[in-house]
Amino acid sequence: MSTNWEFIAECLRTELADYGGLLHLFQAQQGSLFGRDPETVLRFAAEIEAQARVAADSRERRAQAVATFAQQGGRPANATLRSLLPLVESDARPLIEALIAEVNLLLHRVRRVSRHNHTLLSRAVEMHQETMQHLRPNAFMKTYSPAGRLAVANAHPATTLRAAG
Repeated sequence: MSTNWEFIAECLRTELADYGGLLHLFQAQQGSLFGRDPETVLRFAAEIEAQARVAADSRERRAQAVATFAQQGGRPANATLRSLLPLVESDARPLIEALIAEVNLLLHRVRRVSRHNHTLLSRAVEMHQETMQHLRPNAFMKTYSPAGRLAVANAHPATTLRAAG
């Protein structure tokens, strides 16, 4: 069973690296937001999406490894890694515990920076809409989206059909 916990440790290390990369991209995007560089913000958005997929794949790989380890230890496949620590060699438990703690801490930081960037981006869009409404007040009207949120729509959408003649 030792190779199984070693594989889980490797999966956790990979997950740490992937979340670290994601955190770095969010922080770089935040710098671009504060620097008012929209092209770089968009570039980072695409890179963040790609890195988020990589991190999700790593997380899934680790979850599969934990499920296999649990089943081999006679536990349910949905058991948490912390509940499986007694199955890990006593010398290796501190390593696994530290990796779990680091992944959780990094995930918390990624979520916090992600929420902050989302708030900054939402506010930038809101300010842009307000500016456009002040410049052309009759061109926009406020409506409600299907989700019940207030939305701004073009009051006079360009029509593509024109009468001939």
